[in-house]
Amino acid sequence: MELPGRGTVGGATIVCYAGSPNIPRPDASWDIAARVRATVLGASPGYVLGCAKAGVVPRNEHDLSALRTVGITGSSLLPSSSLWLRDNIGEHVQVASMSGGTDVVSAFIGGVRTVPVWPGELSAPYLGVALDAWNETGNPVRGEVGELVITKPMPSMPVGSWNDADGSRYRSAYFEMWPGVWRYGDWITITDHSSIIVHGRSDSTLNRHGIRMGSADIYQSVERLPEIAEALVIGCEQPDGEYWMPLFVVLADGADLNDELRDRIKKTIRDEVSPRHVPDEIIVAPGVPHTRTGKKPEVPIKKLFAGADAAKVVERSAVDDPGLLDWYANLKR
Repeated sequence: MELPGRGTVGGATIVCYAGSPNIPRPDASWDIAARVRATVLGASPGYVLGCAKAGVVPRNEHDLSALRTVGITGSSLLPSSSLWLRDNIGEHVQVASMSGGTDVVSAFIGGVRTVPVWPGELSAPYLGVALDAWNETGNPVRGEVGELVITKPMPSMPVGSWNDADGSRYRSAYFEMWPGVWRYGDWITITDHSSIIVHGRSDSTLNRHGIRMGSADIYQSVERLPEIAEALVIGCEQPDGEYWMPLFVVLADGADLNDELRDRIKKTIRDEVSPRHVPDEIIVAPGVPHTRTGKKPEVPIKKLFAGADAAKVVERSAVDDPGLLDWYANLKR
């Protein structure tokens, strides 16, 4: 394998690698980090979980003594994955799970060296971010799920959108619910020790029998099972007033979705998440598409199952495997 290209900015050297992080082996990213003496390594929750399932122990196979921080973004990091990093990378390495957005070219919350790391939680809001969690009436909440809001302007917050001369699209996207307050569209919980738990997109909320649940909570539970490589869940309102909630699963090599595994998936969700959010169906999928920032396009796929035109719900070039969109659209038909 050739070493990736490098670029130096502000005294730091950035090392970029294009391709799958687990080829030719599951520990490929750790190998590169060791070879270039990286101090900060960026990874995704899916990659960390994949390493854990593959039985990789990076600190035994690579010299990671230079590594100080592992940054995690794209989706929520499982508490068990955070502990896996501690045990298999080394306690000298900070686990910095982050949450932000392309539209602000920044992060809202993440790891801070002066603040402890709690597994499954993001340590603190970043500087310049007036972050809060609000309920439906616009009041701050603690210890319960609320909307992620930014109550004062951020340094990198956009002031408009392309081809939006009157600003209506911009205001509708962020300020429609509470004028003057940025609603980002994530469910979060601010804990009693001021850390933050991210539950997933509020516009893809699973509202079953009046009980709201973030999709990330289900992923954290299901994707720990060794037979499940990845999962996608959506909730669809039906014309007759019913609510259909399928769970799509991508199976690990050699796994089979038999009755025993179906029952174990349902029991895991019932015991660890919510008995009200056990899926109506569990469907084997060839894969889960992702946006360029690694997010699962739950809302576009939900719109497909609501009857929307596949060509209009999402830009095909914005996902890593456009053919998967066709698979979900064909399944709907």
